Amino acid sequence: MKKYLTAAALVALTLGSCTKLDVDVESQLTSENFPVTPDAFVAATGTVYQKFNSGFGVDIWRMYELTSEEAIITARNGGYYDQGRYQTLHKHNWLPDHPIILSAWQWGYAGISDCNRVLDILDKSPNSPTKTQFLNEIRAMRALYYFYIMDMFGNVPITTFGTNESPKQSTRAEVFSYIEKELLAVADGLSAPATVTTEYYGRPTKWMAYALLQKLYMNAQQYIGKAMYAESITYADKIMASSMALVSDYNTLFSPTNAANSETIFAAIYDANYSAGNAITRYTLHSTLRGKYSLPFSPSNAQCTLKEFYDTFNLTGDVRNATWLAGKQFLADGTTPILNGSAQLDFTPEIVLTNTETMDVGAEVGGVSRGVRSIKFYPDPNTNSSTRFQNNDMPVFRLADVYLLKAEALLRTGGSVTDALSLVNRVRTRVKAPQVTTITLDGILEERGRELAWEGWRRNDLIRFGKYQGKWGFKAGNEGASRDIFPIPATELVLNKNLKQNTGY
Repeated sequence: MKKYLTAAALVALTLGSCTKLDVDVESQLTSENFPVTPDAFVAATGTVYQKFNSGFGVDIWRMYELTSEEAIITARNGGYYDQGRYQTLHKHNWLPDHPIILSAWQWGYAGISDCNRVLDILDKSPNSPTKTQFLNEIRAMRALYYFYIMDMFGNVPITTFGTNESPKQSTRAEVFSYIEKELLAVADGLSAPATVTTEYYGRPTKWMAYALLQKLYMNAQQYIGKAMYAESITYADKIMASSMALVSDYNTLFSPTNAANSETIFAAIYDANYSAGNAITRYTLHSTLRGKYSLPFSPSNAQCTLKEFYDTFNLTGDVRNATWLAGKQFLADGTTPILNGSAQLDFTPEIVLTNTETMDVGAEVGGVSRGVRSIKFYPDPNTNSSTRFQNNDMPVFRLADVYLLKAEALLRTGGSVTDALSLVNRVRTRVKAPQVTTITLDGILEERGRELAWEGWRRNDLIRFGKYQGKWGFKAGNEGASRDIFPIPATELVLNKNLKQNTGY
């Protein structure tokens, strides 16, 4: 178990092995034991974080990364075809019955429902500063869930607690307004540590609310048809006025022992044995790399990146270049070849299909395995051997993202190019990449790709830049603006007659 336990993580760890999380309220708390002490508030709120973490690292990650050019899962000699679920995400030809899309919807509304349930419990507790703080934190978490649901599905219901009526569908603008109002209402009541310390790591702080507002306003043009870049800059400045700072070593942000630091504003916290959810190594690495990284299991050899994205990692001296495995592979000594069959394991950036219909790369021949692999979330020797989940926490908001979003907003509003350059160069200085003397919006997008690769923001970025319907890999491009949002899952339309399917599905 990790050496730190935040209030959010504590209950996530203790409840991580439960199979039924939506138990009756009476089985947890009654009028005689409503939370009063800080520990009791922790116990009452922990499932909110457990639900967020459990789905964020796999299904939500896939929705945002496999639909972009950053990550792909091909079939491999028949394996990982899985009725085409990964291939349809890549090609943007998904349908309303897609299982990962359904899982993402269920993740969001399970989290929202739990927030509503917990808020009802907290509201019945005696008034105290502790109660107010936890109420604000759970309202911020609910806003975060709604942000993801709105971003993915557009017009979605705003649900309430304690009713059997099917919720009505709200417009995207109404959900946007709801998220904004909630965050503005709670932000000043959240804790504002100088940096996000262990106590608040994985819990909403004022900086988390500000980061979510920055992200909300940054995408307002896409959400409500109104540019709000100036408002986005305002909240970037609020975060930058704090003591938050970039860490000196980029790689520590994603290591198996990563923890509270001066840069990570909010994270999904994982423990391989008690709070599972990060499966990057399991799905990414080749089975023959097990020995090199002392893994207690054989990885599945599924997901990789596309050559066109990998080719952007081309800056001299950039430490982010080393977060990818490409070409012939060696053991940790750097000289002993890793064998794939009778030949040396060789990751080729080019992904060549043997079956275009199933997007299959075929059998591995001559040691060749198609696709460059990420080791950004560094392989963890303490991964759980049976579940294959690892200990690396996954940042959701961090300061480098704040810098790059502000630089982008400055360019979009005709603001100071000098300030935009300075922000980009802060990010580049940390990773020992060359400084930039000019910057364009396309340059910002490319830098975001290098800095935030596989952190779950690429779909959001590509839509904002008008590039989500581009051509990459085996995706033809020009799939239509309707693909900027996902369909309401078919089963949800059956369950709730108030829902109307999104345009184009």
